[in-house]
This record gives sequence, structure tokens and C-alpha cells, in this order.
Amino acid sequence: MKTTDSKKTTAPKQAAKKSGVIKPKSDAASGLTELFEDGLKDIYWAEKALTKALPTMAKNATSADLIEALNSHLTETEEHVARLEKVFELIGKKATAKKCDAMSGLIEEGKGIIEETEVGVVRDAGIIAASQKIEHYEIATYGTLRQFAETLGLSEAADLLEQTLEEEKEADKKLTIVAVDAINVEAAEAD
Repeated sequence: MKTTDSKKTTAPKQAAKKSGVIKPKSDAASGLTELFEDGLKDIYWAEKALTKALPTMAKNATSADLIEALNSHLTETEEHVARLEKVFELIGKKATAKKCDAMSGLIEEGKGIIEETEVGVVRDAGIIAASQKIEHYEIATYGTLRQFAETLGLSEAADLLEQTLEEEKEADKKLTIVAVDAINVEAAEAD
């Protein structure tokens, strides 16, 4: 029987080598706590990067409603950074940022949209599209981190993450309203 058990253990390892399974790095997370902490570092970097990107988006927007929505979200984003620092404190860790490749890419995509559109409603529509991609990424991330915190019994951290999650959802709704009520229609008329 030991040979059968050994074959069962070895077979998936051999199959993994053939199926393209990526070997983890030496410092890879081995438990949910480490995965949670890595996620916090990632979104901490992302939020800090957004505090620099949002003013650029607002400066390139022309719609007063869009500018207000972006500036309002900048204020919230600064609060999100502080709230994440509180979560780090709650789990006894120093607030540390780890580059978020996803957010870096989304911010770069937003810059590209600005460069590829004329000033006015078409650019505003592009800024909204880029901003909503960012919001959707944040919604997914905060939802996951909140659930991890709940699973790990970190109720106070989960509550803080839930608060940010709800603010991200509201920011997305504001952007949708600005797009649907005016910007997208005006951009279509510009065709």
C-alpha cells in the first residue's frame, strides 16, 4: 500500500511539471494570513499611487461633475491609505507597500487614454472608463481582503475593509451617473 500512496503523491507532482504549473518563489505565501498581508501591501501601494494619478485625471477632465467626482474620490483615497495603515496596525505589522502590477497597468492605461483623446467630452468618457476599471479592481480587492479578514477572525480589520469597499462601490456609481447622464451622450454626439 505504501507504494500506491507514494505513486498518488508523486503522480500529481509529475503532472504539475508537465502541465505548466508555476513553481512558487522562495518567499511565497504558505497560509491565508500571509496571503492577506501580501494583499494589504499590494492595495496599500495601489492606493498611494492613486493619490498621485487622480489629480492628473481631474486636470485633464472638462466636465465639472467628473472633476468633482475625481476630486471627491481623491479625498476618499487618502482616507483609504490611512485606513489601511490602521489595518496593518491591528494585525501588528508595519504598513509596507509592495508594487501592485495591476494598478500600475491600470494607471498607465489611463494615461494612454488621455494621450489618445482630444480634450473635451471624448476624453472625459475615456477618463471615466479608465477610472471605472480602477474602481472595479479595487472593489474586487477589498471584497477579497474583507473576506480573508473575516475568515481569519479579524473582525475590526474586516469592518475597516468593508467601509472602504462600500466607498469604492459608491465612487463607481457616481462615475456611472456622470457617464450616463451627460458625458457618453455628448461624446456620441461629437461623432
